[in-house]
Amino acid sequence: MAEAAPGNLGEYGLAGKVAVVTGGSSGIGAATVRRLAAAGATLAIGYNAGAERATSLIAGLPGAGHIALPTPMEDSDALRAAAAAVEARLGRCDVLVNSAGATRAVPHADLDGLDDALIDRVLVTNVRGPFATIRAFAPLLRRSGDGVIVNISSLAAQKGSGSSIIYGASKAALDTMGMALARVLGPEVRVLTISPAAVATDFVPGRSRAAVEKQAAASPLRRVTEADDVALAIMGAITHLRLSTGTAILVDGGVHL
Repeated sequence: MAEAAPGNLGEYGLAGKVAVVTGGSSGIGAATVRRLAAAGATLAIGYNAGAERATSLIAGLPGAGHIALPTPMEDSDALRAAAAAVEARLGRCDVLVNSAGATRAVPHADLDGLDDALIDRVLVTNVRGPFATIRAFAPLLRRSGDGVIVNISSLAAQKGSGSSIIYGASKAALDTMGMALARVLGPEVRVLTISPAAVATDFVPGRSRAAVEKQAAASPLRRVTEADDVALAIMGAITHLRLSTGTAILVDGGVHL
């Protein structure tokens, strides 16, 4: 049996570290990019259709050496190429935040409205894509010796709620995958999940801010969850939850209660 290493690790410092954020050009991903850069990390901002947004975001970040690169969730070869680019240009990867995702609002009772094309797109983007990303970056994360993966899930995974039935199901799959990966990637890599309720972004097409505010008003804390609130939770998982892995953390103002 392997011996246990000592604890008392202290805060996980980000100066000199490289962080990759998929879906990093907008919403929760962009807020996380800003927080990581402010803490001293060098960023690789993954995007799909947001190349201009990613480039503009880099221009406003502190520090130097940040890059933007395509990380389309449906293309495993492109994700392997992204990992190779990070290694070639930045030399390492210490943090991976899987923030890319897809959904469309379909009432849960509208079974015919949840067509096969949407089911396939959501499962590829929200399940296969994050796994393929982790698979591509795992050698670099392990090489760091103290890597961190943060998957962005949803309260919908635990409640069977959310923008559509398949969205909640996809996030439940992501949660289960995170537990399995925590076992196989330790001790070199921690795997954590952040699960917000409705966030005031344009992630769900057609969802208004009023709808997000209505949900927040019914929660114990009665506060709207903004993208930066989730980014702060992500930062806490990276920098302070040094002995946590394979677990999901709700950021929902108590909506689950």
